[in-house]
Amino acid sequence: ILRDCLAARGGTVIELDMGELDPATVCDRLVENRATALLLLTGHPEPAVSIVKSVRHDRRLAEVLIGAPAGQPEFTEWAKSLGEDGAAIPFLRYLPERLSPLGARVGTALRERLGEAPSFVAFEGYDTVTVLADVLRSHGTDRAHIAESWSRVAVEGTRGQIQFSRTPGISVWQWAWTPVQVVDRDPAASDRFRILHTG
Repeated sequence: ILRDCLAARGGTVIELDMGELDPATVCDRLVENRATALLLLTGHPEPAVSIVKSVRHDRRLAEVLIGAPAGQPEFTEWAKSLGEDGAAIPFLRYLPERLSPLGARVGTALRERLGEAPSFVAFEGYDTVTVLADVLRSHGTDRAHIAESWSRVAVEGTRGQIQFSRTPGISVWQWAWTPVQVVDRDPAASDRFRILHTG
Protein backbone atom coordinates (compact mmCIF):
# COMPACT_ATOMS: atom_id res chain seq x y z
CA ILE A 1 0.00 0.00 0.00
CA LEU A 2 2.81 2.41 0.89
CA ARG A 3 4.65 1.66 -2.33
CA ASP A 4 1.51 2.21 -4.42
CA CYS A 5 0.58 5.48 -2.71
CA LEU A 6 4.08 6.94 -2.77
CA ALA A 7 4.89 5.80 -6.31
CA ALA A 8 1.88 7.77 -7.56
CA ARG A 9 3.52 10.86 -6.04
CA GLY A 10 7.04 10.15 -7.26
CA GLY A 11 8.29 8.56 -4.05
CA THR A 12 9.89 5.22 -3.32
CA VAL A 13 9.85 2.85 -0.35
CA ILE A 14 12.96 1.04 0.85
CA GLU A 15 12.59 -1.73 3.41
CA LEU A 16 15.30 -2.15 6.04
CA ASP A 17 15.38 -5.55 7.77
CA MET A 18 16.00 -5.01 11.47
CA GLY A 19 16.80 -8.68 11.84
CA GLU A 20 20.00 -7.96 9.90
CA LEU A 21 20.84 -4.33 10.72
CA ASP A 22 21.79 -2.41 13.83
CA PRO A 23 20.66 1.22 14.41
CA ALA A 24 23.98 2.72 13.21
CA THR A 25 23.73 0.77 9.96
CA VAL A 26 20.13 1.97 9.57
CA CYS A 27 21.45 5.55 9.68
CA ASP A 28 24.04 4.75 7.02
CA ARG A 29 21.38 3.19 4.77
CA LEU A 30 19.11 6.21 5.20
CA VAL A 31 21.96 8.51 4.16
CA GLU A 32 22.93 6.28 1.20
CA ASN A 33 19.35 6.29 -0.08
CA ARG A 34 18.83 10.02 0.58
CA ALA A 35 15.76 9.22 2.68
CA THR A 36 13.44 12.02 3.65
CA ALA A 37 11.29 9.98 6.04
CA LEU A 38 11.60 6.91 8.23
CA LEU A 39 8.52 4.89 9.19
CA LEU A 40 8.99 2.78 12.31
CA LEU A 41 7.18 -0.47 11.61
CA THR A 42 9.18 -2.36 14.17
CA GLY A 43 9.09 -3.63 17.74
CA HIS A 44 8.75 -1.49 20.85
CA PRO A 45 10.70 -0.76 22.94
CA GLU A 46 13.44 -2.36 20.88
CA PRO A 47 14.59 -1.83 18.26
CA ALA A 48 12.36 1.28 17.85
CA VAL A 49 13.90 3.24 20.76
CA SER A 50 17.48 2.57 19.65
CA ILE A 51 16.67 3.51 16.05
CA VAL A 52 15.11 6.82 17.09
CA LYS A 53 18.08 7.67 19.31
CA SER A 54 20.53 6.87 16.51
CA VAL A 55 18.64 8.86 13.88
CA ARG A 56 18.05 11.86 16.17
CA HIS A 57 21.77 12.06 17.04
CA ASP A 58 23.09 11.59 13.49
CA ARG A 59 23.67 15.08 12.04
CA ARG A 60 23.44 13.69 8.51
CA LEU A 61 19.78 12.90 9.18
CA ALA A 62 18.71 16.17 10.83
CA GLU A 63 16.01 16.77 8.20
CA VAL A 64 14.58 13.23 8.18
CA LEU A 65 11.00 13.00 9.41
CA ILE A 66 10.35 10.01 11.66
CA GLY A 67 6.85 8.55 11.79
CA ALA A 68 5.46 5.69 13.85
CA PRO A 69 2.25 4.40 12.22
CA ALA A 70 1.94 1.59 14.79
CA GLY A 71 1.45 4.19 17.56
CA GLN A 72 4.46 3.50 19.78
CA PRO A 73 4.79 7.19 20.87
CA GLU A 74 1.38 6.92 22.57
CA PHE A 75 2.88 4.86 25.39
CA THR A 76 4.35 6.41 28.53
CA GLU A 77 7.43 4.17 28.18
CA TRP A 78 8.22 5.93 24.88
CA ALA A 79 8.54 9.31 26.58
CA LYS A 80 10.48 7.82 29.50
CA SER A 81 12.92 6.02 27.20
CA LEU A 82 13.43 8.83 24.69
CA GLY A 83 12.68 12.13 26.40
CA GLU A 84 12.96 14.99 23.87
CA ASP A 85 14.10 12.57 21.16
CA GLY A 86 10.64 10.97 21.24
CA ALA A 87 8.76 14.20 20.45
CA ALA A 88 7.55 15.36 17.03
CA ILE A 89 7.16 11.80 15.71
CA PRO A 90 3.69 11.57 14.13
CA PHE A 91 1.64 8.44 14.66
CA LEU A 92 -1.87 7.19 14.00
CA ARG A 93 -4.29 7.25 16.90
CA TYR A 94 -7.74 5.76 16.40
CA LEU A 95 -9.75 8.25 18.44
CA PRO A 96 -12.40 10.81 17.57
CA GLU A 97 -11.97 14.48 18.45
CA ARG A 98 -14.49 13.90 21.26
CA LEU A 99 -15.35 10.58 22.84
CA SER A 100 -18.96 9.41 23.00
CA PRO A 101 -20.65 9.45 26.44
CA LEU A 102 -19.75 5.74 26.71
CA GLY A 103 -16.15 6.56 25.75
CA ALA A 104 -15.98 9.29 28.38
CA ARG A 105 -17.24 6.91 31.10
CA VAL A 106 -14.82 4.17 30.01
CA GLY A 107 -11.98 6.71 29.81
CA THR A 108 -12.64 7.84 33.38
CA ALA A 109 -12.75 4.25 34.66
CA LEU A 110 -9.54 3.36 32.80
CA ARG A 111 -7.75 6.48 34.09
CA GLU A 112 -8.68 5.53 37.67
CA ARG A 113 -7.51 1.95 37.16
CA LEU A 114 -4.30 2.78 35.26
CA GLY A 115 -3.32 5.92 37.17
CA GLU A 116 -2.79 7.77 33.88
CA ALA A 117 -4.69 8.70 30.72
CA PRO A 118 -5.54 5.57 28.73
CA SER A 119 -3.98 5.10 25.29
CA PHE A 120 -6.14 4.62 22.21
CA VAL A 121 -5.19 0.94 22.46
CA ALA A 122 -7.16 0.70 25.73
CA PHE A 123 -10.28 2.00 23.94
CA GLU A 124 -9.64 -0.47 21.09
CA GLY A 125 -9.44 -3.28 23.62
CA TYR A 126 -12.69 -2.26 25.27
CA ASP A 127 -14.43 -2.00 21.89
CA THR A 128 -13.10 -5.41 20.83
CA VAL A 129 -14.54 -7.09 23.91
CA THR A 130 -17.84 -5.23 23.41
CA VAL A 131 -18.13 -6.42 19.79
CA LEU A 132 -17.19 -10.00 20.62
CA ALA A 133 -19.67 -10.14 23.52
CA ASP A 134 -22.45 -8.84 21.26
CA VAL A 135 -21.63 -11.33 18.49
CA LEU A 136 -21.52 -14.26 20.92
CA ARG A 137 -24.78 -13.20 22.59
CA SER A 138 -26.53 -12.78 19.24
CA HIS A 139 -25.08 -15.70 17.27
CA GLY A 140 -23.76 -18.22 19.78
CA THR A 141 -20.36 -19.86 19.70
CA ASP A 142 -20.66 -21.70 16.38
CA ARG A 143 -17.82 -20.54 14.12
CA ALA A 144 -19.91 -20.59 10.95
CA HIS A 145 -22.66 -18.46 12.53
CA ILE A 146 -20.09 -15.99 13.84
CA ALA A 147 -18.40 -15.76 10.43
CA GLU A 148 -21.75 -14.99 8.81
CA SER A 149 -22.59 -12.31 11.37
CA TRP A 150 -19.88 -9.70 10.72
CA SER A 151 -21.88 -7.81 8.07
CA ARG A 152 -24.75 -7.37 10.56
CA VAL A 153 -22.73 -6.13 13.55
CA ALA A 154 -23.83 -2.70 14.81
CA VAL A 155 -22.50 -1.93 18.28
CA GLU A 156 -22.05 1.33 20.14
CA GLY A 157 -18.37 1.53 21.07
CA THR A 158 -16.27 4.02 22.98
CA ARG A 159 -15.29 5.73 19.73
CA GLY A 160 -18.63 5.61 17.91
CA GLN A 161 -20.92 3.14 16.14
CA ILE A 162 -18.98 0.04 15.09
CA GLN A 163 -19.96 -1.73 11.87
CA PHE A 164 -17.85 -3.93 9.62
CA SER A 165 -17.33 -4.05 5.88
CA ARG A 166 -14.91 -5.49 3.39
CA THR A 167 -12.59 -3.16 1.57
CA PRO A 168 -11.92 -4.19 -2.04
CA GLY A 169 -8.81 -6.32 -2.25
CA ILE A 170 -8.85 -7.23 1.47
CA SER A 171 -10.32 -10.54 2.58
CA VAL A 172 -11.15 -9.65 6.20
CA TRP A 173 -14.03 -7.76 7.76
CA GLN A 174 -12.93 -4.51 9.35
CA TRP A 175 -14.28 -1.33 10.90
CA ALA A 176 -13.54 0.86 7.90
CA TRP A 177 -14.86 4.12 9.37
CA THR A 178 -12.73 4.23 12.48
CA PRO A 179 -12.03 7.80 13.57
CA VAL A 180 -8.37 8.61 12.94
CA GLN A 181 -6.00 11.28 14.23
CA VAL A 182 -2.42 11.97 13.28
CA VAL A 183 -0.78 12.99 16.55
CA ASP A 184 2.68 13.60 17.97
CA ARG A 185 4.21 14.38 21.34
CA ASP A 186 4.69 18.12 21.74
CA PRO A 187 8.40 19.09 21.67
CA ALA A 188 7.64 21.80 24.25
CA ALA A 189 6.15 19.25 26.69
CA SER A 190 6.58 15.58 25.83
CA ASP A 191 3.74 14.55 28.17
CA ARG A 192 1.30 16.48 25.94
CA PHE A 193 -0.02 15.39 22.53
CA ARG A 194 -0.65 17.62 19.53
CA ILE A 195 -3.37 16.67 17.05
CA LEU A 196 -1.91 17.36 13.61
CA HIS A 197 -4.77 16.00 11.47
CA THR A 198 -8.14 14.33 11.89
CA GLY A 199 -10.06 12.27 9.40
